[in-house]
Amino acid sequence: MGFPTEKELKAVRAKLEKVEPSRTLPKNASKVDVLKYKLCEKFVVYLMKNKISQVQLAKKLKTNPSRINEIIKYRIDLYTIDKLMELAEQLDLDFDVRVA
Repeated sequence: MGFPTEKELKAVRAKLEKVEPSRTLPKNASKVDVLKYKLCEKFVVYLMKNKISQVQLAKKLKTNPSRINEIIKYRIDLYTIDKLMELAEQLDLDFDVRVA
């Protein structure tokens, strides 16, 4: 297996152009945003570790797949800490909340 051909690379680039990228945290992010970001990260890890799709996860959480997509794209502006923690608890995700 070698490096992809130019045709294969073009196809991948075309696909990626249509996809909304994951968001990153700004350097000056608030503690609330950092916590929400870390909670979203737990969902990404859960998907990868369990090798399931966003649709499968949505069914498990009894929510819309588009909501799962928002979480794994780190759309923290759309969620409260409470909602993310509620979903994380349904999956029994391992997380600690510390108040500094």
